[in-house]
Amino acid sequence: MAADKRLEATRALLEAIGPAYPIGVPVELWNGSQVMLGSERRHPTLTLHLRDPGALPGLLRRPKLDTIVRLLALGAIDLSGGTLLDLAPLRPAVKPKTIIKKIGWKKLATLLLPLLTARGSEAGASFDGQGRPLARRDGGKDTVADISFHYDLSNDFYALFLDPRMVYTCAYFSEIHEDIERAQFDKLEMICRKLRLKPGETLLDIGCGWGALLIHAAKYHGVIGHGVTLSAAQRDLALERIAAEGLSERISIELKPYESLETAYDKISSIGMYEHVSYKWHERYFSHVARLLKPGGLYLHHAITRRGKRDDKKFRKMKPEYKAMTDYIFPGGEVDHIGHTCTMLEAHGFEVHDVEGWRENYAKTTALWCRRLAARREEAEALVGPEKTRIWLAYLAGVSLAFSRGSLALFQTVASKRKRVGHDLASNVPPSRADLYR
Repeated sequence: MAADKRLEATRALLEAIGPAYPIGVPVELWNGSQVMLGSERRHPTLTLHLRDPGALPGLLRRPKLDTIVRLLALGAIDLSGGTLLDLAPLRPAVKPKTIIKKIGWKKLATLLLPLLTARGSEAGASFDGQGRPLARRDGGKDTVADISFHYDLSNDFYALFLDPRMVYTCAYFSEIHEDIERAQFDKLEMICRKLRLKPGETLLDIGCGWGALLIHAAKYHGVIGHGVTLSAAQRDLALERIAAEGLSERISIELKPYESLETAYDKISSIGMYEHVSYKWHERYFSHVARLLKPGGLYLHHAITRRGKRDDKKFRKMKPEYKAMTDYIFPGGEVDHIGHTCTMLEAHGFEVHDVEGWRENYAKTTALWCRRLAARREEAEALVGPEKTRIWLAYLAGVSLAFSRGSLALFQTVASKRKRVGHDLASNVPPSRADLYR
C-alpha cells in the first residue's frame, strides 16, 4: 500500500472512531497532521502520536497488550504532554461492541480492510524473535541476571524519580499529600515500629536495595544492621551512603543471595524483594527465613499480591498486563495472593500477628514516580535510552492504575517465629497496636 493511501486510510478510520469514542485527545500522524478523537480537546496538552505508518496495521492484526508495549518501546506510538495517568480518566465508559455499533459493521469493515492488508512496521526488526526488547530471553531462571537487569539499570536513572534516600518500594501516606520524601520517611519509621526495634538488636534486610531502611533503623533505633542484595550497583551506592552517615561499623552490606546466610537475627525485614522469588521456590524461601530468625523474633513481609482465585490453576494463569510486566520490567518475577503468604508463614513455624493492606499507598507512590520521571524524560533518555524510558513511563503508570483499580494489591504482614514458654505460645507484640499510629 502506498504511503499516501495508508495515511488516507488511517485518517478515515480515526475520523470514524472519534465520534464513537470521544476521548478528547488529538492523534498526530507521522506526517504531522492531526485527527481529534471527539468533538473537542479534553486535556490541554496531551497528544497521542502515530509515528510509524505500520503501527496501526500491526496493532489491528495483533490487538494485544504485548503489541502495544512493543510499539511503545520502538516509539512507533507515543504520548506527549502527559502520561497514561492523564489519558486513563478520559476514556469513555463504553464497550467495544457499542463503538462498533455506532460506526456500523459495514463501514468499519470497509475502513479496516486496507489497513489489515497493509505491511507492518519495519521498525520491528530491532526486536528479537520473541518481540521483547528489554527482558532476558534465554527462557531459563537466573536470579542474579534478573535482578541485575532491573536494578543495575543506572543509579542515576532511579535518582530521577525516587526520593533522596532512593527508596524503591511503596511509600506510606499518613494523610493525603504529594511529598514523596516525607512519605518514604514515614514508611521506614512505620516498618521499624512494627518490628519493635530496640538498640543493640540485629536486623537483617533481605533485598536491602540502596540501604535506606538499614540506615534509618541504625540511626533512629540503634540496631546493628546487615543487608544482602544481588545488585552490585545498589550495594556500591549503599556502602557509600552508610559511610557518609558514619554507620559503617553498625551496618554491613553483602552482594550475595539470602540462601547463603547462616547467622540468626533478632528481626528480619523483606521489603519488595519477595516478588522476585519464583512461585515454586516459596517453600524454600520461608523455610530459610525461619532458620535465620531467632525464636520469638519478628519478621516483616512487605510484598505485592494479586487477588486470590477459587483454585491455584486459575490463579497461576497470567493476564496480559501481568505477563507484560514480567517480560519487560521484572524478568523472573511472580506475585502470590495474601492467603498464600499467610499459609506459607504458618506452615514454616511463624505466627501471623498483623496483615495491613497498602494498596492505595502504592497507587499513590507509583503515580508520583511516573510524574517525576515524565518531568525529567530528556535526562532519562540520555541515561538509559528512549526505548527504556518509554517502557518505564508506561510501566509506572500502568502499575499505578492496576493498584487503583484493585487488580494488584500490597500487604505488610508481621509474624513471629513461634516460641514456647512452658505450654504457652509466647508473643513479642503487645495486645494493642495503638502505638503504631500515634
